[in-house]
Amino acid sequence: MLVEKSWYNFSTLDMRGDRELLKMNPRGVPLVLDFTAGNTLSSAAGHALQPTRDYACVSYNSSCANTSFSGTNYICKCSEHYTGNPYIPDGCQDIDECKLPELYNCTSGGVCKNRLGGYDCPCAFGMKGDGKLGTCTDIFPLPAKAAVGVICGILLVALLSFLVILHHEKKKTKEFYKKNGGPILEQANTIQLFKKGELRPLLKNSNLIGKGCFGEVYKGLLDDKEVAIKKPINGSVLESEQFANEVIIQSRVIHKNIVRLIGCCLEVDAPMLVYEFISQGSLDDILHNNNNNKVALNLDARLNIAAQSADGLAYMHSQANTRILHGDVKPVNILLDDNFAPKISDFGISRLLGRDKEHTASVIGDKNYMDPVYLQEGLLTEKSDVYSFGVVILELISSRRAIHSESNGLVKSFLEAHKKQEKATELFDKEIAIAEDLELLDSLAGMAMECLSLDVDKRPTMMEVAQRLHILSRSHKVQDVCH
Repeated sequence: MLVEKSWYNFSTLDMRGDRELLKMNPRGVPLVLDFTAGNTLSSAAGHALQPTRDYACVSYNSSCANTSFSGTNYICKCSEHYTGNPYIPDGCQDIDECKLPELYNCTSGGVCKNRLGGYDCPCAFGMKGDGKLGTCTDIFPLPAKAAVGVICGILLVALLSFLVILHHEKKKTKEFYKKNGGPILEQANTIQLFKKGELRPLLKNSNLIGKGCFGEVYKGLLDDKEVAIKKPINGSVLESEQFANEVIIQSRVIHKNIVRLIGCCLEVDAPMLVYEFISQGSLDDILHNNNNNKVALNLDARLNIAAQSADGLAYMHSQANTRILHGDVKPVNILLDDNFAPKISDFGISRLLGRDKEHTASVIGDKNYMDPVYLQEGLLTEKSDVYSFGVVILELISSRRAIHSESNGLVKSFLEAHKKQEKATELFDKEIAIAEDLELLDSLAGMAMECLSLDVDKRPTMMEVAQRLHILSRSHKVQDVCH
């Protein structure tokens, strides 16, 4: 019997023949045969040869080699990194080295990647070296990693903080918009609602053109048009009330002698108003040479300013859909365009009598022009505006600033002359106080005295004041033509 030498161990029973061995191994015994293919291959001993179609190595990725015990025969074997039967077609298949880590080394941070005819073991991300040789090391040392981690942590916190702030700002913007009447004003087709991002670039010191007790005024360009932006001062108790009044009132007022409201921004705590820009500034600037804005106003120009300003106030009192009171009539709030036509501005303390009470919770305005009845009782009426306009007339004919004083002041000087039935010639502006115009100036001073009467019922209405001023203006122009 022929058996595998390494498997067989001699026993004395085997002397009786193979019967005992077969009894112990009924399924047979292992047998290994060493063989070679062909006997015509000639080569130098030990050198592998490539098979041809006449030879037994028919599988791809296989090769033939001389046997170690015969120089004329050969055997077939699969190429390196392939395994299988080289004697049948496609018998040699690629070995997946990554599944055999005990045979194919890929350690120390290497990442095994199988490929045909071998495998690769590049180092993992953030490392350098050769995974097959076990030399992968970190590109960044531990201190560098710690620094990067800290920086990334700071950036993450900053990003999260930014997102939280952004969310908070968006929430605040929506709350402000709602609080300031956005849903209601959306229905007003005549009012444009601006985003705060549209106005913010214009709110810089170089664009600041005015500042008062109610806020700051900036000049800028929106849609290629010059505008004036009124920004209320933060912390004012009456900001929201004033803003609501201005928007409601001015959305209903369309008159050539009243500054037009273009729109507003509701996305801030103190909402902003956007007006048409009036180029020549205020009557106060021109009369009192503010900002080197001295312009010589002749009597015709002053009469025209007075008459048209009265037109604007008369419209507010009696011709608008709702009776409107200004409450702060003064030269600062009378703006002049390129043709020196006046436009009434600043409805910051106006009241809609259809919505609010005539009695205000607090007295607001410039005391130099304020009706004493309003100052004492907080009772705002049309005649309060008439009183203030009387002071404006005095400034127009004297070019002197009205100052509230018990001992001295513009109003007191004219009142004393009126009580004594004296001419107020010395109080008139010398630039217009020529002989032929003194009678007209006396008429203007007398009209102002009527407006300043402490008996409210004896004051004329703004409609009557406007009519009388237009008559004086026309008569003076006729007089100029005759001369």
